[in-house]
Order: sequence, then C-alpha cells, then structure tokens
Amino acid sequence: MEHTTSTLHFNNAERVHLLGVGGVGMSALATLLARKGCVVSGSDRNLETPNIRFLRSIGVACHPDDGSGVDASLDAVIASTAIEGDNPALVKAKELGVPVFHRAAALSAALADKKLVAVVGTCGKSTVTAMLGHVLAECGLDPLCVNGANVPGWEGAVRYGRGEYAVAEVDESDKSLVAFHPYAAIVTNSSADHYSKEEMDEVFDAFVKGMPGPLVDGRHDRGIVAGEVECSLPGRHNRENAANALRMALALGCDEKTARLALTTFGGVERRLQRITPPDAAPGVPVVYDDYAHNPEKIKAMWTTLSEAYPKGLCVVWRPHGYGPLKKMMEPLAAMFRETVRKSDRLILLPVYDAGGTADRSVSSADLLAMLGGVNAELADGPDAAFERMAALRGEYGAFATCGARDPALPVLAQRLAAAFSETAG
Repeated sequence: MEHTTSTLHFNNAERVHLLGVGGVGMSALATLLARKGCVVSGSDRNLETPNIRFLRSIGVACHPDDGSGVDASLDAVIASTAIEGDNPALVKAKELGVPVFHRAAALSAALADKKLVAVVGTCGKSTVTAMLGHVLAECGLDPLCVNGANVPGWEGAVRYGRGEYAVAEVDESDKSLVAFHPYAAIVTNSSADHYSKEEMDEVFDAFVKGMPGPLVDGRHDRGIVAGEVECSLPGRHNRENAANALRMALALGCDEKTARLALTTFGGVERRLQRITPPDAAPGVPVVYDDYAHNPEKIKAMWTTLSEAYPKGLCVVWRPHGYGPLKKMMEPLAAMFRETVRKSDRLILLPVYDAGGTADRSVSSADLLAMLGGVNAELADGPDAAFERMAALRGEYGAFATCGARDPALPVLAQRLAAAFSETAG
C-alpha cells in the first residue's frame, strides 16, 4: 500500500477518515484526533462493536467498509499496513486525489507538540503504557496517553491529558515505529514474534539511538528490580512491567513514594489478564479471565500466572489471530503448550481468526493440535461451540480463560461464561 510523503498536521480542524476504525489502534487515533478538534470519520467491516459505539458517542461518523465514507472534502485518509491495496476506500481516495497516510505517521504527527515517551517491545507494551500513564497522572504530570488496549477509566485507549508528556505504545509489527522521534523510551523486552529476536533487537536499537531523554531498556537488565516493586497485578511479568514504568517515572522527575503507591492502585488493562467474574460473585463460582495473549511468551506468562493461583486446573480457549502468525510460530507454540499445560489443565483451540483478504490459508488449528502429543487439548468449531463445551466443564476447573488477539468474539465469550456461571450458582 502506497502512502503520501507530504507533511501531515492536525491543528486546523482537518477532515480525516480512518480505515479499520473499530480496531483498538485506529479507534484510539480517531479518539485523539476528535479531541484535538478534527472532523473524524471512519469505516470498518464490523460496525457493531464497543469501540464503534464509543466513537459514535463522541461524534465520529462510522461507515461500512465500502468506500462510502470517502469524498473529495477529506484532507487525509489514514490506513494501517493491515489494509490491503484493493480496499474500496483506498481505491476511492486515490481516484479523488485524497492523500493517504500510514497510522504511525498520523499518530506521530498528532503527538508532535508533546515530549513523547514511546513504549516498545515484544511483550508488555500495553500494560507498561497504561501503568506509566497512571503513575505520571498520580504524580501530577497529566500526561496524554495513547495505548494499544483499552484502559478502564480512560476514553477507550486514550487519556487526553494536557501536560508536557505523551506516553504512547508504538508497534513494531511492521517496523512503522521509524515514523516516531521520541524524547524518551521504554524497551520492555525482545523475543521472536513478527521477526527474529536478532532483527527485533536491531529495530529497537535503531529506534532509541540518539534519543535526547532517558531510556529504560528491559532487554539488558530485565527483572533486576522486579522483586522490589509492588503492583496491583499478579505475576512476575507484571512486576517487571511495573519496574520499567517506575524507572521511567523516576527518570522524568516523579516523587518515588507517590510513584510506588500509584502502582499499587493501578486498575489494569482490558484484555490483559482481565478478571471478568465480578469480585462479589458467590463462593464456588469459577473465575473467568480474558487475555490478549497470542504468541508463545505471552500465553506462557498468562498460563503460569493463573496456574499459581488455581492449582485445581485451568480450562483455556485460544484462537490463533492469523494464518501467517500461526504458520511462523507453529513449532514454538507447540513446544510452549507441551511444556506449560499441566495434566490438570485443558486447552480448547478455535479455528484461525479469518479477517478476509488474500491470506495463505494452508495452515489450521488442527495442524497445531496434531503437534500437541500428551497435552489435554481439543478443537471447537467456533465461539458458540467453545461456550457449550466450557459451560459443561464448569465444575472441573478452578478457572477459565479466553485468549487471543483481534477476534472481538473472545471477550464476548468470556462475558457469556461469567454470566452463565453466576446464573448457575444462583
């Protein structure tokens, strides 16, 4: 997909249209631009999601994914790498001569008037971004924050602060992070995901080179202060996330006592080991969690954390978020599941999430299942089938979890399960 090389500014009530606006990254950018005074519209294949409903509530016009939202009055169309070149809105924008910008370039331009603290890394970006935003806010710095996941108490994934700092999660999946020029940065960690670990390290090293402000690099001193940092979320990985956020907050001049206290009051991030079952549920009701985990390291962190809390066993449904990622991660995924899933646990695999387009569909969840010898695992043909299966297993496990990226049906499944378990208890 080609993008214009012209300069983008957001200070004159520009008219902007975002493609795939229901996705968390695009909906966050749409929210930010709307708050900055732009006239914002967007399009998406699915117009019945919570993100779309929120955007409409703040005046963002949302259109079907058929090009109908694009006209000659627009100053810019914004698209991500995931948008294919034959998308009707892209085709129409080209016909009308409307400039097209990559999401990363647009977000960078929208944050240009702030000192940007960028959060990059393979794992933990969304949690660290939200943690740091919360800490800076509690320390009186009123940051503007743009996250890769919705945060309770924010406007979706956005905290529209008016202080000098912006905290933003910056995505490395397509190397578009080169569009940003941060003042400071946190690198949470590095492992093979979209690219090899060596390639990811090269990308991160280039990104932070020459940066004027502080750098917190979790790759080189991961876990050094983790045991000294208390936070509200369970798991060693979250203590490491908290340590990274704390170190940056202190480097930016925050009071240490206030910053540490803020980490103990952090309310978490949606779909990051999010407990769906309410805390006042009746005794004996199985607890349901929802998590975004989609690569081996993230799934293992989620599974290990819950295993410590629920020795009776876990029942987890996981959906691969794309054919390409599944094909690339097949061997590491199989090895991780064989190592991590206990005899008391159960894994339910859903079919690969299919977002349409020209993906190579030569791999399947059944291929992964065939590599899981010795693991208590099975297939379900969709969220409804997974719900029926998990509901029938209600009394056999200490906790249930849904996990995977992209698919909006996963958090819905978690809500259905929590409601069903509570009703059964009543």
